[in-house]
Amino acid sequence: MTRRLSPFLIAMMVIGFVFLYAPIASVVVYSFNSSRLVTVWAGFSFEWYGALFRNEAIGRAAFISFEVALIAATGALILGTLVAYALARYRRFAGRTLFAAMATAPLVMPEIITGLSLLLLFVALEQATGWPEGRGIVTIAIAHITLGVAFVAVIVEARLSSFNRALEEAALDLGAGPARVFFVITLPLIAPALAAGWLLAFTLSFDDLVIASFTAGPASTTLPMVIFSSVRLGVSPQINALATLILIAVAVLVGGANRLVRVR
Repeated sequence: MTRRLSPFLIAMMVIGFVFLYAPIASVVVYSFNSSRLVTVWAGFSFEWYGALFRNEAIGRAAFISFEVALIAATGALILGTLVAYALARYRRFAGRTLFAAMATAPLVMPEIITGLSLLLLFVALEQATGWPEGRGIVTIAIAHITLGVAFVAVIVEARLSSFNRALEEAALDLGAGPARVFFVITLPLIAPALAAGWLLAFTLSFDDLVIASFTAGPASTTLPMVIFSSVRLGVSPQINALATLILIAVAVLVGGANRLVRVR
């Protein structure tokens, strides 16, 4: 027998949903506004979507953000998985506490400190070795990998800690080597955690503003930096259109993933 929700719980739920999603809904609605003023409705129009697709600066920044996010998410996944494996499978080794603290430090460290320290590191490396030559996509990707490794490590370590090691031991008893066990047994079973870590690292990189502002160069402006510089002068209807397109893309991806899970 199902219990009916009380009017109070229903009211609180409605208030919560309105508080969370009303601003997003207003952005979507005003992306179809023909007026240049985002707070004055002047009629339905696709004008700002056309202006958005003609905006080369936003297009170039979106491409850079997507490229950096792909590199950063993949790099963070590889390094974060190795860190998680070491922490989950080797409980005692010299410097483990320091290693764990350094690996997860970006989780609690303010981004402005991370960005400033990485900027100073890149400047010192350039003066000492000549690499990297200025700031650009490479430096942003390295900085975002540093941030993403901590999140991937926490997610994958939690999965490895609850992993049934009897499966690995059985494979070893049957003659499989450690490398084969890792790639054939361990990786497939922790694949959901790997996918979650990769997606989280991709989102963090694509959405980052503070660290990218410190490590980017004049020719490597990311999408959040372009949006922030545009919003400081007043919200443009093109930004509303861009936000709507991103929401649609996320909704399609999430819906497709849910559909795939249900089919399986």
